[in-house]
Amino acid sequence: MVPGADNDRFTVAVRAADVAVVLKLAGELDHDTAQPLRAALDAAVARGGRLVVDLSGLGFCDSTGLNVLLHSRLSAQEAGGTLELAGLRGSVARMFRITGADAVFPVHADVAQALGTGGPPR
Repeated sequence: MVPGADNDRFTVAVRAADVAVVLKLAGELDHDTAQPLRAALDAAVARGGRLVVDLSGLGFCDSTGLNVLLHSRLSAQEAGGTLELAGLRGSVARMFRITGADAVFPVHADVAQALGTGGPPR
């Protein structure tokens, strides 16, 4: 687990699955809590391959969080990998939809789908 700037507000848990590295976010992702996500994504991108970011535990995401994800998606692509999202819900899903960012990423209903135990991405 990568602690957030404020452990009560945001955490990132990283685990390796057979086909991807999964980063599970929980809490509120904003300007004050984005650095742990940035560090975890940078490390995962450096390892290469497929990244799945599980947003199902995220209650809030502002433009800083979105920009971290967008930047990391480009870095992953440049390294020959991918960055995919899973579990978009509530206000976080709405923010991704309003900004059009949900069309930029492969989006899965949940991590099981992303890892191939569900269905295709939408």
